[in-house]
Amino acid sequence: MPTAKTLREGSTQKRAAIVTAARELFLVDGFDRTSVDAIAARAGVSKRTVYDYFGDKLTLLNAVVDAVGQSLVAAIRRALDETLHDARADRLEPALVEFSVRVSTDMLGSPEYATLQRLVQTESGHLAKLDRYDLENAPEEALAERFGELARAGLIDAADPRLAADHFVALTFGVALNRLRSANAAEDPRVRPLLVEGVRAFLRAYRPGA
Repeated sequence: MPTAKTLREGSTQKRAAIVTAARELFLVDGFDRTSVDAIAARAGVSKRTVYDYFGDKLTLLNAVVDAVGQSLVAAIRRALDETLHDARADRLEPALVEFSVRVSTDMLGSPEYATLQRLVQTESGHLAKLDRYDLENAPEEALAERFGELARAGLIDAADPRLAADHFVALTFGVALNRLRSANAAEDPRVRPLLVEGVRAFLRAYRPGA
């Protein structure tokens, strides 16, 4: 169980080095076989520093998954900013398609996403003990924020932007995952047509007056 001791925030550089070292070792050797001594040695810090900063190995695994997840959420927010920041009614469909394709290539095809998937698959027994709700819902929450802006601008009719975000994800990435077991457009050319049709289905439901 995670320790109840007060943890030190400490040096940002050392903290990042510990998380990076832990991620590399967890991926190669697995959580159970990775020792705190090995993490400390790779990070170039003392074992005491690892414990002072993170308390125990399970908390460190939590920090690794959170760091990777936050990187992915940041990629989604960048895609939203670069594709939907000035959307117009006549450009909404191509903007949503561009956003979907960006996420399916830049994010789902990224090393960070591959890392997160591997950790979830190989360390599920440990991750089940961690509260992943906020991180798992962060992409939909970011999309809901933007859908709320589109609704206020009259571009979509969404009384519940979070529900609209859930519908959008289900119609695009969800369909691709269910049919192809992948939503990575960089690796599978069949993904993009599914994303396009998903965006069109979403707009048929959410355009004002639909």
